Amino acid sequence: MRRKVKNLSPDAPLLYPDHPRPVTRRDFIRQGLMAGLGAVTTPSLFGLFANPGEARAALSSDLEALKNACGIDTLGGGKIPFICFDLAGGANIAGSNVLTGRQGGQLDFLTTAGYNRLGLPGDMVPSITNPDTGLNDFINNELGLSFHSDSAFLRGILEKVSVGNRANINGAVIPARSENDTGINPHNPMYAINRCGADGELLTLIGSRSSDSGGNSVAPADQIDPSVRPTKVDRPSDTTGLVDTGKLVGLLDQSDAVAVMEAIQRISDMKLDSVNTGISTDQVVKELVRCGYVKSADLVDRYGDPAALDVTADTDIIGPIFTQAEFDSDGEFRKTASVIK
Repeated sequence: MRRKVKNLSPDAPLLYPDHPRPVTRRDFIRQGLMAGLGAVTTPSLFGLFANPGEARAALSSDLEALKNACGIDTLGGGKIPFICFDLAGGANIAGSNVLTGRQGGQLDFLTTAGYNRLGLPGDMVPSITNPDTGLNDFINNELGLSFHSDSAFLRGILEKVSVGNRANINGAVIPARSENDTGINPHNPMYAINRCGADGELLTLIGSRSSDSGGNSVAPADQIDPSVRPTKVDRPSDTTGLVDTGKLVGLLDQSDAVAVMEAIQRISDMKLDSVNTGISTDQVVKELVRCGYVKSADLVDRYGDPAALDVTADTDIIGPIFTQAEFDSDGEFRKTASVIK
């Protein structure tokens, strides 16, 4: 005897004879009796354009309010960009590079013995006359911070900073004591800077090492936030690899790719408004999805052209800060340029 095959409608639910009747929400979704969140928020590209007229209905300006609501438009959290040079072992910043003093500030000088403990010989303490010149010229205030005039840090900065820009620089020194010259001292400030509101335009934090702090020393344990762990950037290819638009930019030019991403966001928005996800935090889920689409469109708009993240083509870095020869010959210069970018 031949068993007759019963053809089901493509939209018919799948009821299995060896499965119990659906009871839970998960059972209903699995057997096709109920739509799940994934079927609403992540449809295929062709499914989104089932009504192509909707894709072209709105202009880019309709997404500006969403960008603000999602916090995308406030680049860097509205803060000054922050780079930490995380040193260890012999840097000796306080005293022999940047002057330190007593309660009255940098120029409330320590004793000769005090400066000697910080690495300054007795004939170079800032409070005395320079025996070589007959002048009190051990102090340099060009950068809004009192450096020792013989500081190697100062020489390096002045070599790269134009005279006109020196007046725009300010500084502070906060002496701290470590027990040794290893990386176990909890001095890394990056998580604390982020807590103060600093945020990256593309990433929240970056570092040049694959460590929890992103640097050489460790961060204080009570400041570490695993959700913003630094992404490693230490070479030019790391910067250009931060944004991957797949094949969208290439098959289309950048402006068309942005238009596609914006259309996906609009249509997803309409579909989200027409359903209830069945989750108690329904509105939160919808906002996360909306912001995700808007951010994707914004990233393609800003960085769809790989040259936007190419440090080797940035004339604000190669030329004014590092010469082409320095950049080509020294890995530390390339690492620093990549972090700057």
